[in-house]
Amino acid sequence: MLLTAGIMEGKMKRLGRLFFIAGVMIFMLWTSTAAQEKIILGDEQFDVYLPALEGKRVALFSNQSGIVGNRILNAVEPENGIDMTLIPFGKNAEGEDVVYGAHILDELILRGVQVSAVFCPEHGFRNMADAGSRVNDSIDEKTGVPLLSLYSGNTQYPSEEDMNAFDVLLIDIQDVGVRFYTYWLSMSYLMDACAGCGKKVILLDRPNPNGFCLDGPILEEPFASGIGKYPIPMAYGMTLGELARMINGEGWLRSGKDACDLTVIPCLNYTHQTRSDLVCPPSPNLKDMRAIYLYPSVCLFENTSVSVGRGTLMPFEVYGSPLLEGNEAYSFSFIPESMPGANNPPMKGEVCYGRDLRQKPVEEIWQEGIQLEYLIDAYHAVQKEYPEVSFFGKKDGQGRYWLDKLCGTDKVRRMIEEGHTAQEIRATWEDGLEAFRKTRSAYLLYAD
Repeated sequence: MLLTAGIMEGKMKRLGRLFFIAGVMIFMLWTSTAAQEKIILGDEQFDVYLPALEGKRVALFSNQSGIVGNRILNAVEPENGIDMTLIPFGKNAEGEDVVYGAHILDELILRGVQVSAVFCPEHGFRNMADAGSRVNDSIDEKTGVPLLSLYSGNTQYPSEEDMNAFDVLLIDIQDVGVRFYTYWLSMSYLMDACAGCGKKVILLDRPNPNGFCLDGPILEEPFASGIGKYPIPMAYGMTLGELARMINGEGWLRSGKDACDLTVIPCLNYTHQTRSDLVCPPSPNLKDMRAIYLYPSVCLFENTSVSVGRGTLMPFEVYGSPLLEGNEAYSFSFIPESMPGANNPPMKGEVCYGRDLRQKPVEEIWQEGIQLEYLIDAYHAVQKEYPEVSFFGKKDGQGRYWLDKLCGTDKVRRMIEEGHTAQEIRATWEDGLEAFRKTRSAYLLYAD
C-alpha cells in the first residue's frame, strides 16, 4: 500500500508539473498575442466619453502631444537593422517629415463639443517654449479657443475666472513617468481646483513609455518643490490615469481623499511592460525614444558642472563638461548652441567633453533603471582636477541643491560626496520603493 501510494503521489506531482508548464505556455502565448495587438488610447474611445461632454462647456488640458491615437498618416515600416529609438520624433523610418492625425482639440470641435478653453502646461500648447520659461495666455490661431497658461506667473493654480469658463475638464497629454517631469504636477493642480469647485475631470489615458521602471528615492516633504510635490519615487511606473487615481485616493489634494470627481478612460491592450513608441516630442528636449529612456538618469546632471546636451540635437543622450577636457574616459565632445527649445543653454559655445550614450543597447538601459554611476564618476573626475569647483551648483533659499529637489532628498548628494557606491546609495531607497509598490497596487489599471 505504501509503495502504491508513493507511486500515485509521484504521478500526481508529475501531472501537477505538466499542468503548471502548460499553464505557463498558454500564458506566454496569450501575452505574446496581446503584445501584438495595437494599443488603443483613451482619446480614441469617443463613444465612451463624448456622452459625458454633451451640452457641457469643456476645458482641455493638453499640448502638442494630444494626437488622437498617436496616428501618423504617412508612417513607414522600418527595415531590419534600423534602430527606431534614434529616429527623431516628427520623422518616419525614411527620414521624411511625418503627417500627424487629428489633434484632440480639433477632433472635439469637429464632433460638436463646446471647447471653451485649453489649459497649457510647461512649454505651451502647439509650440514648445524653453523649460521653465513663462508662457502667457493667448488664443489658438487654428481654432480661436482661449489658451490659459499654467506657466504665466508664480502660481500654477488656475484663477477663479479661468475655473468659471468650463463645466468639465478633459485631460489628454503625454507623460514620461518621471517625478520631475512637470505635466503631472500641472494635472494635480487642475484636479485640486476642480475638486474645490465640484467640477468633473475626465482623463483620457496614454501609455507611460517608462512604465516598466519603478525606481529612485521617495520624495521627502522638505524637498517638495515645483518639480516634485507628493511622496512618489523618481520613476513611478504608472500612467497619468493611475497616478491621478493615487493622488485622489491618497487624499493628497487640499480638499481631501477622493475629493475630485475623476473618471479615467483606460488604454486597451496595454500593460506596464508593453513597449509604446511615441510619435512626437512630449517636450522640446526629448527628441527621440532613447532620450526618454535615458532621461531619468541623465537629468540628474541638470544645474551641475556638467551639461545634459541642451543646445544640441541629442539632449539627454550625451553629457559633458569643459572641466573634463583631457580625461580619457570622456573623449566625446559637443558644443551647445542656441536653438528652438534651448535659446540659452548651459555652457553655450563651450566645448564639453563627456560621453555619448546613443550606442548603448536599449535593453541595457531598461535593465539598469536609474543609473547613478554617470553622475558619481563625473563628480569624482571633476573634483579630482578642480576641488574648488562646486560641482552641484548653488543652493536655493532653503539650502537645497537642484539635485536634492530632483531626487526628493539630499541623501543621494551627500552619499556621493562621502564616496559611497551606486549600489550603496540604491540600497537606501529600497524600503521606500517596496512600501510605495504596495500602495500603488490599489490604483493600477494595467498589469505589471
